[in-house]
Amino acid sequence: MFPYLGLKASTDETQLEERLQHQPEVFEFYTQASDMTPDGLAHLSQMIDRVKSAGVDHVIIHHPMAFDHAHNELAVSALRNPASYQFMMGSTESIIELAKARDVQVLVHGAYNAPLSWIKAQFGSLEAGRELVFDRLDYFKALGGNHVMFENALSPLFRFGEPGFERRIMGHHYRLAYDISHAFIVLHGDNDKLVSSLARLAPQIVHYHLVDSMGQKHDSLPLGQGNIDWVRVKRVLNPNATNIYEITLDDEDNCQAMLDSHNYLKSLDSRSLLVGR
Repeated sequence: MFPYLGLKASTDETQLEERLQHQPEVFEFYTQASDMTPDGLAHLSQMIDRVKSAGVDHVIIHHPMAFDHAHNELAVSALRNPASYQFMMGSTESIIELAKARDVQVLVHGAYNAPLSWIKAQFGSLEAGRELVFDRLDYFKALGGNHVMFENALSPLFRFGEPGFERRIMGHHYRLAYDISHAFIVLHGDNDKLVSSLARLAPQIVHYHLVDSMGQKHDSLPLGQGNIDWVRVKRVLNPNATNIYEITLDDEDNCQAMLDSHNYLKSLDSRSLLVGR
């Protein structure tokens, strides 16, 4: 039942077992480049088995966030950066095929932090960069079907919060992963616009990254420690979606901040009733 106790970890077995002791209902693997080798993919497959054997029904593989000390951007040029392009395409295709075989989900970032200046230098215009991103998202959608979802970024290449661009995204009928802190930062801490964006996209959202923020930079705070109005936000979330708590941890072997965030969100039920009177 939403919200789920959703936890994230790498494929490291110590992290994995620390999370599983709390009996999560959703588990998201955060992969890296080393997980995309033949041995790495075999290990990832084994860890998926371990999570499923613990009774976790909802398993997500987050595509590698970095390659060669840079973000693993979909909008990478095949001509200018062939190695990065080959990694981006090859790794995403590999984990989508694994997800289909193991009946789990893959989360792909539509973009990361690429600023407008970089986009124009690479592609000539924001529109040209967005067209490339849409082309690649369409390809991965066709390849993965109901096993793939796409997450919003801070970059204008693929961000939530702009009504016109959101309607364009909806026109592609993507399954969406909504990172609430990313949108809040894009919207400069405006809770009214955040709630409107969440409500507008809700029918296509299948997964949430629940994380707080002050609305100025990527800070990944526990829920209740930032400026997001969680009482209002919770009312417009899609109850059929899954979620994890994507909190920055001081110690990757201790997910207490994620557990605290889950308890905080659950505690809002009574507060919401009082506010609604």
